Amino acid sequence: MIDAYGRQIDYMRISITDRCNLRCGYCMPMGVTPLRHEEILRYEEILHICRITIKIGIKNFKVTGGEPLVRKGCVDFLYKLKALPDVGHVSLTTNAVLLNDFIEDICDIGHDDFGGLDGINISLDSLRPDIYHQITGSDQFLNVWRALVCAVEAGLRVKLNCVPMDGQNNEDILPMARLTEKMPIDVRFIEFMPTGAVFKSIPGSEIINMLQTIYPDLAEETTKRGHGPARYFKSSKMQGAIGIIDAMENCFCHTCNRLRLTSTGFLKLCLFHDDGLSLRELIRSGATDNEIESAICHQISNKPKHYMHDEIKNMSQIGG
Repeated sequence: MIDAYGRQIDYMRISITDRCNLRCGYCMPMGVTPLRHEEILRYEEILHICRITIKIGIKNFKVTGGEPLVRKGCVDFLYKLKALPDVGHVSLTTNAVLLNDFIEDICDIGHDDFGGLDGINISLDSLRPDIYHQITGSDQFLNVWRALVCAVEAGLRVKLNCVPMDGQNNEDILPMARLTEKMPIDVRFIEFMPTGAVFKSIPGSEIINMLQTIYPDLAEETTKRGHGPARYFKSSKMQGAIGIIDAMENCFCHTCNRLRLTSTGFLKLCLFHDDGLSLRELIRSGATDNEIESAICHQISNKPKHYMHDEIKNMSQIGG
C-alpha cells in the first residue's frame, strides 16, 4: 500500500493490552487507570484486522503492549498471527519479566513449518539492578537477565532496546554496547520521546561518538535491515550490531512505513498524530471486510507527511 507521499506502508505495530507489570516513568507511571475489559480488542478481532491489512500489503507485525505477556493467551495469539496466509515478519516486544514462563512455547513457534516467530525485542534500560529498580519501580532485573540469556541460548533472534536518559543511565551505554561482543544480539539505543515525563534525551550522534572511542572501526551499515527506522552500526569486535533510533535528532518521517493499532482498536497513522479510525467500532457494528478495507485505505491516503507535537499521549495503550 502506497500513501500520498510515495511511502510504502507495510508494517503495523499492534498493542494487545494497556497493562504492564512495570512502572517505567517515561511510559507507564504510577496512577494510570487501566482500560475496561470490553474496551480492549479481542484476539479474534485483531486477527480479523490483520487478515484485511495483509490483503493490501501491510503484512509485517510487531506485537507489543503495555506488556503483551501479561495478557492471557498472548503466545497462542502469536502462533495464530504467524500462521495467517501470506503474513510476513512477526515479532514481539517485551520487558521479559514473564519471558522465562513462556520461552519454551515461543521456541515451539519457531519449529513450525510456517517459520515461527521472527524475533523478540527485550526492553532493558540498565544493567545495574539498583538503577533498573529506580527506572522501572521493580526489582526484576535478575529475572529479566536470565530471560535474555535463555532467549539467546534458545536461538531466538534478540534485539535489546535501551532508552538512554541523561542523569539516569548514562553509565550503562558502554556496558550495553559490549554485550554485542559476547552475544549475537543487536543493542538498540532509542532516543527518549516526549511523553510528558521529565527526562533529558541523549542524542544518537552523542552515543555513536561515545562508542567510537572503544570501537574505532564502528561504521554504519549500507544496507537496510528489518522493517523499522533503526540505523545499524558494526565493528569487527561485535557478533551483533548497534542500532540507533533517533527520531528527535534525525527525523525519519519521510521514510515512515507504519501504522499503529492501539489496544482499544484505534488505527493511528502516526505516533504523534491524534487522528485515525476506530476499527473496533467498525467491526462491532457489523461492517463488511470490504468496508473495513476501504476505510483503512482511506486513512492511509491521509497519513501525514510530517507531524510532531510536544507530547505523546497514552503510550502504554499505543505500544510505542
